[in-house]
Amino acid sequence: MGRTAGAAAVLAAALALTTGCDAAKDAAGGAVSSATAAVASAAERKMNEVEDGVDAKGDVKAGAPRADGDRTVAEVTATNPKDQNADYTVKVDFRDADGKLLDTVVLNIDAVAPGKSKSGTARSNRQLSDATKTEIGRALRH
Repeated sequence: MGRTAGAAAVLAAALALTTGCDAAKDAAGGAVSSATAAVASAAERKMNEVEDGVDAKGDVKAGAPRADGDRTVAEVTATNPKDQNADYTVKVDFRDADGKLLDTVVLNIDAVAPGKSKSGTARSNRQLSDATKTEIGRALRH
């Protein structure tokens, strides 16, 4: 085999390895996207199970995400504007800098006194190294 043929073979092998890596990366990304979609769907089902809940997104704020061991966490605070105790069920979305959904969790904050605030911790389902913000997807007061 001549030099040109040998160089072409090496280039073809390198291209095949690179293409294989890209395919593996795409497959892994697809699996994560599918898992994220499944978690988001399960979170919506959990929110839909709340009976007699009223929209309370304005009552709830999410803090910045931070690493906590093998998970990403964010403090969520509910402020009860009503004149009786209230429970809150909150869907918290973890997103990257581009706004892409990375994970979703549902958090309950129970027995928030009238006119008071109470906090809870939203814990992601896995470590999210790219999480840059948290958002309240939905919040129900019941």
